Amino acid sequence: MGVRRIARECALQMLYQLDVGKQAQAEILATFWLMNDHPEKVREFANELFTGAVSRLSHIDGIIQQHAKNWRLGRMAAVDRNILRLAVYELLSDSHPPATVVINEALEIAKKFSTHESAQFVNGVLDSIKSDLVQQMEQGKP
Repeated sequence: MGVRRIARECALQMLYQLDVGKQAQAEILATFWLMNDHPEKVREFANELFTGAVSRLSHIDGIIQQHAKNWRLGRMAAVDRNILRLAVYELLSDSHPPATVVINEALEIAKKFSTHESAQFVNGVLDSIKSDLVQQMEQGKP
């Protein structure tokens, strides 16, 4: 498994702690790496994903809510909600990884940490978001 996949999984776990465990962001960053030994490259990318997603959480949640037809954020499985948050952050990030890569990574992580049905749900929501973002870029909107 590659550095970036491991980092995404770590970022997901930190987002889950924030969401379900109600721990503060600083506390999560201070304690997560004490219990999870990974190379510096993994730590750096995971921290970037986690802090970036948290800093834009309300914006990200709004996008997810807009595209998750008939699903409120609070009704989604916590793992699925945080996989979506992570992926949407990457889709919006300045580094602009290819959307297909972001979605594929999200699906693989969903299969590992959630259920097959969750992967289908995540795929549907992210595909809708990707289509919307592509349309916005074509129209010259950020």
